[in-house]
Amino acid sequence: MPKNNSLKTSLKLEPYQIILRPLVTEKGYHRAEHQNTYYFEVHPFADKNQIKNAVEYLFEVKVIDVRTQNRRGKPIKTRYHRVVKRRNWKKAVVKLHPESKINYF
Repeated sequence: MPKNNSLKTSLKLEPYQIILRPLVTEKGYHRAEHQNTYYFEVHPFADKNQIKNAVEYLFEVKVIDVRTQNRRGKPIKTRYHRVVKRRNWKKAVVKLHPESKINYF
């Protein structure tokens, strides 16, 4: 049975709803300095074109490439010995034009 993707296509997201937060890690900081690539947590229903347009609008930069990953929530143990699952989320890797830069540090 095919999946119903009507929810993904009918949802209108604003740029500030698409980009949820920057992912600030050591690896991300290194890639931002050397490869001009930035990581963001994005809305799970956002596609690559929406992510590109949102980054260009919010940060006033030129985007070359967008790659996405759907990250599965990991099971974790709580202090009461129960196993719960973290939420699923979506990550975007955005490569900018060499003349563009995002300063969020």
